[in-house]
Amino acid sequence: MNDGFSSRTPQQALAALLDRYAPQRLLLVGSRFPALDAFEAAHPDTAVYVAEPGPLPATLAGQRFDLALAVGCLEQLNKSSGQKLLGGIRNLNASRIAVLADLTACGWSETDFYSLALQASERFKRDDQVLSLFTYDLREYKQVPDWLNAKFWANPQNFGKYWW
Repeated sequence: MNDGFSSRTPQQALAALLDRYAPQRLLLVGSRFPALDAFEAAHPDTAVYVAEPGPLPATLAGQRFDLALAVGCLEQLNKSSGQKLLGGIRNLNASRIAVLADLTACGWSETDFYSLALQASERFKRDDQVLSLFTYDLREYKQVPDWLNAKFWANPQNFGKYWW
């Protein structure tokens, strides 16, 4: 993330994420927002599950979602509870996560998000408030190294054939 602020609004950034991933099953932890309402109206086949900030209810904790959003959530939790929530969602519930948070209000730093493998995407400023958008996508988390191919394999004819 650069030190500048995005020319988009947080609503536009969240709407772009929703359009990009077009989730069939969406988990929202925190408060609803207008971009989600518009997406839901345009995609009536999308199932949206909403949870209050805190540990996920048992009905949601055992499910998988295409995308999880945390909006206005971390500001209501202490840091330990927030880390457990985001780590649990990342590990068990969703391969893609987006978190919109006011770092000052929630007491987190950017490195707290990095420690959970989230990447800084955008920052937004309105008056004195600064919101940050952090994302995680398992498919983009680690790229396949260029050395992982048959050329560097001890027996290139067996690359990708046998697992032991």
